[in-house]
Amino acid sequence: MKAKNMFRMTALCMGLVLALTGCGSAAPSSVSASTAESTATSAAASQAVSSQAASAEAAQDLTGQNLMIYCGAGMQQPFEEIAAAFSEETGCEMNVTYANAAQLQTQITQSQEGAFFIAGSADEVKPVEEYVVSSTDLVKHIPVLAVAEGNPKGITGIADLAREDVTTVTGDAEATPIGKIAKKAFQDFGVTDQVTLAATTTTAPQLATVIALGEADAAIIWKENCNTEGVEICQTTDLDKYVKTVPAARLSFAADDPAADAFAEYLAGQEAAGIWAEYGYEQVQ
Repeated sequence: MKAKNMFRMTALCMGLVLALTGCGSAAPSSVSASTAESTATSAAASQAVSSQAASAEAAQDLTGQNLMIYCGAGMQQPFEEIAAAFSEETGCEMNVTYANAAQLQTQITQSQEGAFFIAGSADEVKPVEEYVVSSTDLVKHIPVLAVAEGNPKGITGIADLAREDVTTVTGDAEATPIGKIAKKAFQDFGVTDQVTLAATTTTAPQLATVIALGEADAAIIWKENCNTEGVEICQTTDLDKYVKTVPAARLSFAADDPAADAFAEYLAGQEAAGIWAEYGYEQVQ
């Protein structure tokens, strides 16, 4: 009995040793397989990301491509930066024409070419809407009442433009969106017949220049054009209801142009938005 018991105990101990040995060797094998699988998965993901990045980079290489764009003269400063940044990033050549809305509309109609019309307001796109395939609002276009620095005439709002001692300059109502706004505001405030006009201009930036030179006391002008020395903004809410938006109208002549697709994405991105903001434009909510 004692011998049998000893044999059984010996056999049991051997079994336990074998079992423990088996368990001990299985665990590292399982961890090794899991690690290998994880490594392989990470490598595959990394390769996929690299491949996607390479594809995106290749899609942005537009060397040898060119875009023709029409842009309102009042937005020339920020748009020059936007066009230059896109060109540097992609290699695409940017050919931008800056002029008043009426001139740009005529060019679009007659030339039958171009990729985008960056207009001072959506209203300016209507005369060429047959050539527009889509339109995206970029930023707010805010009209303000500009006066000479220090506001020597004490102008507080549009009603003061009817005073005999105040002279005003306006944009051409037939050619510029800011001129159309001035005309409408004068009508709404009932001062059309009382305003003393010193001059009219064909582009918005010229309005600030006339005030800075002392040739007029006030003008309705785009907010971003008031950065001229000698000009300041009159703090009034009179023009709040005349705020417009700057649209990027995609023209049908470049409906299938990959370069135009890339620029549309760029205009909708944060880099372009930052440039607009530097010049005082506000994002469309």
